Amino acid sequence: MRIGAATLMLIGCLVPAAVVVAAETAAARPNIVLCMTDDQGWGDVGYNGLTKIRTPNIDAMAAAGLRFNRFYAQQSCSPTRASVMTGRHPNRLGVFWPGMPFRKQETTLAQLMKQAGYTTGHFGKWHLNGVAGPGKVIPDSDPLAPRNLGFDESFSVSNYYETDWTFGRNGVAEKAVGDGSDVIVGEALKFIGASAGQKKPFLAVVWFGSPHAPHKPLPEDLKAAEGSGYYGEMIGVDRSLGTLRAGLRKLGLAETTMVWFSSDNGGWLDPAKPDANGTNVDLRGRKGDMWEGGIRVPGLIEWPGRIKPAVTDVPAGTVDIFPTIAALLQIKPAHPVPLDGISLVPLIDGTMKSRPQPMGFWQFAGDQKNFTPNSGPSAWNDNRFKLVKTKPGHWELYDIATDRTETTDVAAAHPEVFRRMKAELETWQLSVVRSYNGGDYRSE
Repeated sequence: MRIGAATLMLIGCLVPAAVVVAAETAAARPNIVLCMTDDQGWGDVGYNGLTKIRTPNIDAMAAAGLRFNRFYAQQSCSPTRASVMTGRHPNRLGVFWPGMPFRKQETTLAQLMKQAGYTTGHFGKWHLNGVAGPGKVIPDSDPLAPRNLGFDESFSVSNYYETDWTFGRNGVAEKAVGDGSDVIVGEALKFIGASAGQKKPFLAVVWFGSPHAPHKPLPEDLKAAEGSGYYGEMIGVDRSLGTLRAGLRKLGLAETTMVWFSSDNGGWLDPAKPDANGTNVDLRGRKGDMWEGGIRVPGLIEWPGRIKPAVTDVPAGTVDIFPTIAALLQIKPAHPVPLDGISLVPLIDGTMKSRPQPMGFWQFAGDQKNFTPNSGPSAWNDNRFKLVKTKPGHWELYDIATDRTETTDVAAAHPEVFRRMKAELETWQLSVVRSYNGGDYRSE
């Protein structure tokens, strides 16, 4: 239920002032839970047409909240996680590809929210400390461990994880038994319950290791998925999200908690094994690409106390999480830097009809010493059009609002749009390179 200022004035004579203030505070300063899967394709939810398995809990979240038809991550996991933590394109801080380290000079979302009195916890996959391979315990001695980047508590590993995994509880190894998704949600709920007991608002970052390969679901989930390891892991993810939602309701926190859900990139499709790694439906490309199949992912926000059920075609993405939360809490970093995301508060409240600025995407996997605006493929995604730079000197333009499959290059039919978006993309890339070279950081 939404509580507007006028309504509060009307009920003020009937309800004690302290209760009215509490209602206003809950509406403006919600608890935050950020959920993100690992390599889940755009089509791997029931509400986007999935029939191989059912995802009743994700679908219930989508039906109850704000569902995005065009929600975007970056093209791979570490870059997306960097965008969540900063509201900035990951190339600005040198997180070009999976396993690359974060920069300590950045202000993280967790650090920002601690300024506002929130307690913070990270659960699951981290992948921002420069460690590749299967998930490993991250000791607190690692300067890029979650607890050194703003989190009070962590139950985390460096990368993906499976069943019966060893996690790091505040940097100390601890063996967990059971499906990894169930485990991290259980730990997150312990943290949430403790925060509620202390009457402190919280940020809980719940980053799943599924359905990333290798696929090792519980035997019963594998059977339910008719032998598909990928979808067996998705059954575990969906079940754990149901546990999370039920837990918030049991604690009386559902109304005042904003839950985000998305994947970290498009599905990793293998043409030789088309059913092994999920589906991006008809979207072109896969994880690692600038095409929609690489960057468009399931995305939604559930917040019963403020968000009415809705479906939107307005483009949004993981890069918008930081500025949206900062706007809600009315907090700013001590040393502001250029952001690439925008506040989605107007969209949440039903007043944003189109995105006020495009989103930039950029894949770079070359020599970091030679990072220039001509390095690697990139894209500039607006409300209607998407410009894709496939290689130096070659661009393609798509009417993405009507051609999500990116089948027809319409550059010749829309020369003014093409020139404008090309100039915007090039200007943005110069800004990103400046950031990468340290231009946003104070010299002292």
